[in-house]
Amino acid sequence: MYPSPIQNLVEQLARFPSIGHKTAERMVFYLLKSRPENLDTLARSIIELKNSVTKCNSCHDFSTSNPCPICADPRRNKKLICLVNKSQDINSLEKTQIFTGVYFVLSGQINPLDGSINSELINQLQDKIRTNNCEEIILALNPDLEGETLILYLKRLLKQFPNLKLSRLARGLPMGADLEYADEVTLENALSGRQNIN
Repeated sequence: MYPSPIQNLVEQLARFPSIGHKTAERMVFYLLKSRPENLDTLARSIIELKNSVTKCNSCHDFSTSNPCPICADPRRNKKLICLVNKSQDINSLEKTQIFTGVYFVLSGQINPLDGSINSELINQLQDKIRTNNCEEIILALNPDLEGETLILYLKRLLKQFPNLKLSRLARGLPMGADLEYADEVTLENALSGRQNIN
């Protein structure tokens, strides 16, 4: 057993995705060998993250302002909404510099496969569609079983909007891929070649 400050930090770091107990131990001992000012900078960055970052009430992306810069930008087309599963996907799509609409982040809160359906989030999406007189929803979801199931669920859910066009990213993305790791050219082609969902 390590001293409690070491053990506590190992346990906290081991909660991170893809970080096991051994990796967490290596990280803690790296920190112990670091210069004190580096530890202070890291601690300040974590506190700043906690105190300065919030969620945009309109799109649910993380931001230092509410609404976020994208939702507040009058040049963005509010009638075009791109649904993504996580905030990192917005960053990937923005790098293409061709999408001019706004976003809506699901944050994994709607997953028909495991039965987790956040009805409040669904209501907010429907309100956003009505308020913006939305013309098109782009379902920019990962091309895996979870993403495909979610597309089918949303297709049924959004039938109440008969004039709403539903589209998805083109099949240029391989099955099982994660949007966060796709390159800009692949994402640009996928956005440009998006398909209607009939």
